[in-house]
Amino acid sequence: ALIRCAVRLGGMSANCTPSQLNALSTFGHYVGLAFQVIDDILDVTQTSETLGKTAGKDVKAGKATYPSILGLEKSKKIAARLTAKAFSALEGFGDRAMPLLELGRFLLCRSY
Repeated sequence: ALIRCAVRLGGMSANCTPSQLNALSTFGHYVGLAFQVIDDILDVTQTSETLGKTAGKDVKAGKATYPSILGLEKSKKIAARLTAKAFSALEGFGDRAMPLLELGRFLLCRSY
């Protein structure tokens, strides 16, 4: 919800149309979900040094995460699918969407 809100507020400050705001909200929704899935993946695949926080904390706490429920490979596919949905929401913006597309790419490829 935080990413969706930030993206939507940016659109509101740029006087976007209602349909553009909906597209931005859709983008933010899917990027936010992808961020969570990737965060869950990184928690089990990276070291504490790389993450800058304690790795494996979710597993130790018994939290339900995407990898613990669906497995690592399926979680990676879900993250990629969510990111693709986010990107497709921005098709109507053309080149003006590049900063948001770069954000999505960073979130999908990050290691921390």
